[in-house]
Amino acid sequence: MKATVRGLYAVTPDISDTAELEAKVEAALVGGAALVQYRNKTADTELRVVQARRLQALCRAHGVPLVINDHVDLATALDAGGLHLGKEDARLSQARARLGPEKLLGASCYDRLEDAIAAVRAGADYVAFGSFFASAVKPGAVRAPFTLLRDAKRKLGVPIVAIGGITLDNVSQLVAAGADAVAVISALFSAPDIRVAAERFNELFETTLR
Repeated sequence: MKATVRGLYAVTPDISDTAELEAKVEAALVGGAALVQYRNKTADTELRVVQARRLQALCRAHGVPLVINDHVDLATALDAGGLHLGKEDARLSQARARLGPEKLLGASCYDRLEDAIAAVRAGADYVAFGSFFASAVKPGAVRAPFTLLRDAKRKLGVPIVAIGGITLDNVSQLVAAGADAVAVISALFSAPDIRVAAERFNELFETTLR
């Protein structure tokens, strides 16, 4: 059965030390992360394969899907839980054909609802919008309005993921506006206690939905 996209979506930071990365991701999983996306923009091919394999085993042990960012070859080779593509990545329809129907396929749509509509038609299981707040990871990222989440909820029949500068202080605004999941990097993996941060994200998520 295909995984549900809801709650805390942990997106990995660029870390070259595989043991450190694994420890951080495990803490996020123990804290309740619903999905993990392996994203490393600085790793070479060899390191990327090593890290993805380690995280795949870890995520499987916790019953959580590992989604690979950008690299469809890696996602298919590992039999990963899914693939996430950005604007400049491989075409969604081609990726869907390679992944098969049971794997998650997500698409970054930034601030464009029309791109999200097209992505769903091409086979995306979820769409991500953002940045909603200033982001240290992508300081020049386009800013998306909160109304985009509400519009997407009305027009799309897939989960909506919010990304970009999300913290414990602002996550409730996004959930209230319609986000089904929040993708978090810095506020999770740079936290003094990653497990506690993951737990608090989940608590705020559940509280907002009540």
